[in-house]
Amino acid sequence: MSSTYGENLKLSIFGQSHGAGIGMTLDGIPAGLGVDLEALQAFLDRRAPGQGDWSTPRKEADKPEFLAGIVNGFTCGAPIAAVIRNTNTRSGDYENLKDCPRPGHADFTAQIKYGGFQDAAGGGHFSGRLTAPLCIAGGLCKQWLEEAGIRIGAHIIQIGEQTASRFDPLQPQLDQVGNFFPTLDADSADRFQAAIAAARTQGDSIGGMIQCAITGVPAGLGEPMFGGVESRIAQIVYGIPAAKSVSFGIGEETATLMGSDCNDAFAVADGKIVTATNRCGGILGGITTGMPVLFTVAVKPTPSIAKPQTSVSLSQMAQTQLQVKGRHDPCIVPRAVPVVEAAAAIAVMDMLLGNTQTTRRK
Repeated sequence: MSSTYGENLKLSIFGQSHGAGIGMTLDGIPAGLGVDLEALQAFLDRRAPGQGDWSTPRKEADKPEFLAGIVNGFTCGAPIAAVIRNTNTRSGDYENLKDCPRPGHADFTAQIKYGGFQDAAGGGHFSGRLTAPLCIAGGLCKQWLEEAGIRIGAHIIQIGEQTASRFDPLQPQLDQVGNFFPTLDADSADRFQAAIAAARTQGDSIGGMIQCAITGVPAGLGEPMFGGVESRIAQIVYGIPAAKSVSFGIGEETATLMGSDCNDAFAVADGKIVTATNRCGGILGGITTGMPVLFTVAVKPTPSIAKPQTSVSLSQMAQTQLQVKGRHDPCIVPRAVPVVEAAAAIAVMDMLLGNTQTTRRK
């Protein structure tokens, strides 16, 4: 099933952007794990719409209602189920999209796949709105992983042509990421927000890059070939609608180096094996080395823009001009940062549940 992820835990996402609600079920979680609902809401608020000039003006509280799986602040062993009610929808803005698909969006492919029976309002099940229930599951997994000494954080390293510094690959500065706008320094935040504002003024949108770090991961997690850590993380990250590429460590830069420059030399520190550098991003042969796991995600510009775009009328089989209505982000990157963290947390939690020697309850 395309809306289900996991081997040891099973995450299922349901709902449509403008339906009655969106939600998730999370099965396979042990009983007795603590749940901090206030911390979870704070995490969800980072992804919620309507936060600033870089975000869609659509306002949603994104407050989850838990239906099952949590009793008196702890998991009870039953599947966890939660729903977020949609309260601020304007479905009329999307009436024409079944006949005139948006360039860069799934309107056309959904029409072909489902023959017109898909929910086109707000993008339906293809909408970035579905990342909210992903963040419910990921926010819970982040809490449980932190109890096991594993931390996950992400920040923006690029908006358009503007770039910023990356994490220290040996000691990622997770605590330095800004709370209001997720960058490592104020100067980068200002430049990125200016680039987003310029795109909005032009009736356009802009993309960017997110870097994510996972610290405290034990060595030996993951499997070779198709069960590698890269595969497991990339699979769920590609479930984020705007994600277009995922790379680990120094990524494409490896193609430009000699082996002697690319390899990470092994060393001993504090009685354990470490690497002097971390170009591999904490993964060798699909298995964690014990060093921080680092990966980057390229996020495309929001396809729904105010500028007129060339499309076609499917009923008339003729080219036409499309003026997109509705409320959309000029840049989805800032709100995607916690979503990338959530995806990483779910992937790591799934792998840890298959490795009982490294799983620890609260």
